[in-house]
Amino acid sequence: MGWQGRMAIVTTSRRTLAGAVAAAAVASALLATIAARSGATAQPSLTVRVPPPATDRIYGSPLARGRPIVVIDAGHGGRDPGARSVSGDIAEKDLTLALAGELRDDLVKRGRVRVAMTRDDDRYLTLEDRAAVARRLNAAMFVSLHMDSAPNALARGASVYSLSDIASDAEAAHFAATQNAGAVADGPGSSVQAILSDLAMRTQMSASADLASRLVNKSAGRFELRPQPHRFAAFHVLRRAATPAVLFEAGYISNADDEVLLRDAAHRSAIALALAQAIEADVAARSRH
Repeated sequence: MGWQGRMAIVTTSRRTLAGAVAAAAVASALLATIAARSGATAQPSLTVRVPPPATDRIYGSPLARGRPIVVIDAGHGGRDPGARSVSGDIAEKDLTLALAGELRDDLVKRGRVRVAMTRDDDRYLTLEDRAAVARRLNAAMFVSLHMDSAPNALARGASVYSLSDIASDAEAAHFAATQNAGAVADGPGSSVQAILSDLAMRTQMSASADLASRLVNKSAGRFELRPQPHRFAAFHVLRRAATPAVLFEAGYISNADDEVLLRDAAHRSAIALALAQAIEADVAARSRH
């Protein structure tokens, strides 16, 4: 290549560089104009909402090291208050958190299991967030605590729900549909995976029903239960916990008498003790198999 060719390449490269510099200058001027019009003096930035940190803290005495883990789920929380009491003075999320703390303290004091909580403060969690705690910790059990509400102001008493594909009654089906709002269904898998998943789910349902029966038996005579207190339906959070799991309704905060009881620490203590004893009996029974 002669010197004329080399000079042509150099000239072209300089023109390209000059064009790039000019383009960069235009872009910089445009950004400066936008910032000036918005009143901003700092460099453009992107704000990302970061959720509060979550921990899988395990509560238990040193003597309980290696014991099974029970996950206690205080229903609702944060921007989801749950049901409002008939008096209007308190929300379901506050009572479930109080009961969850009392049950945790009872179980830790008794020392037969270790305990984890899906929340120990007023925060919002999705159903998947709650169930994921049990899966991460390979929990032996998942117990979700709630307070019921009904249009009938006379309805009262505790009940317990276990997992089933077919609901025990129309009320249980409606309740599960309400609780499952916003849940994301599992995607399809291979036929082999589907068979294995179905077998595991049948085992989980059977174990959950046994746990629910123990909860009813330990509660009977200590505080009021609904007629036919053990019910079942397709609760997403129970299914996704991947362990024996129940949803316990401690009473109706839409009933004036139940509200008074549920706000009373002594009554919640009686509920917590019955739950603790049923949980321990269920863990012990399954550990023998």
